[in-house]
Amino acid sequence: MFAQGLRRAGWLAGLPALALIWASATLYAAPQIADRIEAAGARVASGTATATGEPWLRLEARGRDLVAAGEAPDVGERETVLGKLAALEGPRRIVSEVGLVETAAPFLWAAIRTGTARVALEGSRPAEIGRRALEARITGALAPGTHLDDSARAARGAPPDFASAAAFLAARLSGLAKGGRAALSDTVLSLSGEALDVPAYEALRAALSDPPTGFSVGRIEILPPAVAQYRFAVQKSARGILLDGYAPSAADREAALRAAGDAVPGGIVQDRLLTARGLDPAIDPKALIAFAFKLAELIQSGTVSFSDDAVSVTGDAIDAQAIPDAAALMREGRPAGVKPGPVTLAARPLSPYRVAIRRTPDSVTLTGHLPDDATRERVLAALRPRLFREPVVDRTRLADGAPPDLGTALAAAAPLVANLAAGEVSVSDRALTLTGESLYREAAARTPERLAEALPPGWTGQATISARQPAETRDPAACRAEAAAAIAGASLRFPAGGATLTPAFYPVLDALAALAKACPTLRLAVSAPADPAKAKPAAGEGAPTAEAAPTRMASTARPEAPAAPGSAPKPAPKAHPEPETHAAPKKAEPAAAKRAGSKTPPTPKTENKPKEAADDPPLDLPRLRGQAVIEYLLQAGVRPDQLSAGPDAPAGPVILALLP
Repeated sequence: MFAQGLRRAGWLAGLPALALIWASATLYAAPQIADRIEAAGARVASGTATATGEPWLRLEARGRDLVAAGEAPDVGERETVLGKLAALEGPRRIVSEVGLVETAAPFLWAAIRTGTARVALEGSRPAEIGRRALEARITGALAPGTHLDDSARAARGAPPDFASAAAFLAARLSGLAKGGRAALSDTVLSLSGEALDVPAYEALRAALSDPPTGFSVGRIEILPPAVAQYRFAVQKSARGILLDGYAPSAADREAALRAAGDAVPGGIVQDRLLTARGLDPAIDPKALIAFAFKLAELIQSGTVSFSDDAVSVTGDAIDAQAIPDAAALMREGRPAGVKPGPVTLAARPLSPYRVAIRRTPDSVTLTGHLPDDATRERVLAALRPRLFREPVVDRTRLADGAPPDLGTALAAAAPLVANLAAGEVSVSDRALTLTGESLYREAAARTPERLAEALPPGWTGQATISARQPAETRDPAACRAEAAAAIAGASLRFPAGGATLTPAFYPVLDALAALAKACPTLRLAVSAPADPAKAKPAAGEGAPTAEAAPTRMASTARPEAPAAPGSAPKPAPKAHPEPETHAAPKKAEPAAAKRAGSKTPPTPKTENKPKEAADDPPLDLPRLRGQAVIEYLLQAGVRPDQLSAGPDAPAGPVILALLP
C-alpha cells in the first residue's frame, strides 16, 4: 500500500526533502556569505575615517547585496568610495544610501521612546562628532540595556555643546512612557509624552527648571500620570494651611496655592500637592478648589477633603453660625459632579478673638467677629460720619467670646483709620494694632497719642503711621497767581437753608486742592455766608462786606490755627454767641470720585419736614457751611496747616481768601 502511494505521488514526494535541504543550506551558508561580503567592504570603509577617528561609511550585508550608508564630505569622495565597492568580487550588487554632509538650519534632532528598552534617534547630528561617540554619550544617559535605533544624519550647523543637550534630553525619556519624544531645535529644548508615574512627573518638572547652559526650554507637553484614587484636601490650623493630594495640572496646582495664600494672608502655606490625572471629567477642578476653600473659610481648624467624588468637612467651626452655613453650602453650592459628604463641625469659643477694619481709597471693609448687632451698629456709626462716598462693606460675623469693651475700642479706633489715606486696624483679643499711611505729617505724628488716649482700660495699642508729603513742584508766585485766578472766577453758593455742596463747588475746590498739594506754601481762608434772612452781623463783629472781599484776599493778618482733619473749624467770635445746633452738615462729594470720571451725583433728597423747620435754618449755618468746604479740601489732599476758617461772610457766595 505504501509503495503504491509513492508511485502515484511520483516526484512530488521528494519536495519536502528538497525544501529541508535548501533551508539548512541557506541558514548555514547565508551568514557566512554576509560575513565575507562585509569583510570585503571593511577595508574600503576604514579608508573613510574623518578627523573624529570614525569612518563615515557604514556597510551592511543583506543576503549577497551590500548596502552602503553614511554622509560623504563631498560628491567626489562619494563617487570614489562607490567605485571601490563596485570593484569588490563578493557582493552581487551595491545598494547606495550614501548622502552628503550639508548645513542644517534649523538644526533638528530628536530621541523617541519606541519601546520599554528601545529609543530611536532621528534628524541631524553634528558632523564633527562621531556617530559612535555620540551614541555612547546618549546611551550613558539612558537606562541600562536600552537599545538605540540611530537614523540621524551628519550635518553642519549644530549648536555648541550639542552632546550635553542631547544627553540631557535622552535622560528625560526614562520618565516617559512609550511614544515620549525629546527634541532639540538649535538651542531650544522640547519634551512631550505621558509621565510613567507621579515621582517621574515631579522629577521631569524639577529637571526642566535647570536646562544645560546655553539652552532654553521651549514647548513642554507632559501629560501627568493617572492615579487610581484621586483626592484633594485642605487642612487648616492656627499656623496656616496644608494642601495635600493631587491637582490635575500645574495651572490647577497654582490656583490652589493662590487660594491658600488668600485664605491666610501672612500665614504659612505648605504644599504637598502632586500633579496627577484621575478626577472625573465631569468635575471642573478649579470649581472644586474654590468650593473647598469656601468650606475652609467656615472652620478655625480642621480638614476639607475630596475623595471618591465626595466632599466632607470636619473640625472646629469659626462660630455657631458657621455650622448651618456649611450644611447649606454643601447642599446648594457644590460643583457639578461632586457628591455631598458628612459635615462634622463643632462650635468652640474663638481664641484669639479677631476683628479688623481696612481702609482703602475706594472702600472701608470690616472682617472678623463681633459679639452682637449693637456692637456692629456702634462701629458703623463711628465710621460713616468720617466718610463721604466710600462704601462700608460689612463682612463680620457674630460669635461669643469677645473681650470686654470691644465696642468701645473699635469705636475709638474707627475715626482714626477712616482719616487715613490707606490703613488697617486689627484686634486680637485685647491688643489693637493700627497701621497705614496718612496724607499729613502732623496727623501721622498725633495718631499714636490719640489711640493711647482713646483705648479703654486693660487694652494695649500700637500705631505705625507713615506720612505722605508731596514735594514742592511749583513756583510759589505762580501758585498764588493761579489760585487767585481760580478764586476770582468762582461763585460758590449754597442752597437756601442748606450746608450741602452743589456740583458747582467740585471743579473749583478740586483745582485748589491740586494746587495746594503741589504748592506747600499756599494757604487759604474759608468764609461761609448765612442766608439773607439770617445775615445780621452786629456792629464790631468784623463781618466783611461784598466790597471788602478783595481786600481780605490780600490781608496780611495772621490766620487762625489750622483745623485738624475732620474736625470742625473754629468760627469767628461773635458779639452774641448763638446756641449750637445738633444738625449735621451733609457731606460733599469726594474729589477722588470726580477725578475718577464719575458723573456728578444728584443732591441727596432732604427729609420731609414741617414748614416751620424748613423756613428756619440752623443758627450756626455759616459755620456748618465752612466746615463742609474745609472737610472737602482736606479729603482732597490739602494739608491742615494750609487751611483756616475766616469770619462769617455776608449773604452771597463763599469767600476763599489767599493768606500770606
